Amino acid sequence: MLARYREAEAVQADQVKDVKIINAMSHRMKAAGGLRPPTVQCKASMSTDALNAEAGKARRINGRFAVVAKSAKTVLASRDAKVLDDAKAALDGKKGEASRLLADSDGKVADNATRDGLQQAIDQAGQVRSGKAKAYQDAADALQAAIDQVNASVQSKSQADQQAAAQAAQAQAAQQAAPSNNGGRGGYTPSYRPSINRGGGGGWSVPAPAQQSAPSTPNGGGYNPGVEDWMNSTGHPVCQQGQACGIG
Repeated sequence: MLARYREAEAVQADQVKDVKIINAMSHRMKAAGGLRPPTVQCKASMSTDALNAEAGKARRINGRFAVVAKSAKTVLASRDAKVLDDAKAALDGKKGEASRLLADSDGKVADNATRDGLQQAIDQAGQVRSGKAKAYQDAADALQAAIDQVNASVQSKSQADQQAAAQAAQAQAAQQAAPSNNGGRGGYTPSYRPSINRGGGGGWSVPAPAQQSAPSTPNGGGYNPGVEDWMNSTGHPVCQQGQACGIG
């Protein structure tokens, strides 16, 4: 009885469903005279009346301690009930978390087997029916392990996707920065090139210099080096010495 009472005495108010039972147990223990009950003496030399008085005293003490034992049992039962309720509530919360993760992780995991494991853990948690808190705690632990595996798989796929996107961006940037291959020569090639007409057909041509009046030939004609040079530069026939030149 004392061992049960000591266990109940260590229970805190926030560990039971009803804090009043802790106070009731404490009051009953004081009424019983504490943890050390008074001594009852029964001797052969005692008279019948004395023996009966001691026997009555023992019955009263036993009655008070029976009440204390009952109070201690109530405290421990209230503690266990709260632990069970808390375990059920924790499992319900974990099932909700697992269900949301199962829906949100669709198509976002590197290994879909982790989602299958999470679904299995959710199904098993929904089948727990027990009066022991440990059954619900074990189911919650299994759910948490499955949740951790799915989260790790989601993170793994996210990192792989980011790496692939970065590599694709680098490849695209490198392709855009590479010079174009135009006849083996890089760089820009103009689409129009002016051509110089050297006596050919149409197109752009360098205009001929304006014609100038030929200098007069001194002394009535004959060979004149200055005139010959001028004719050469303008494309006119060269006047030879002793020949007539058709210069107007």
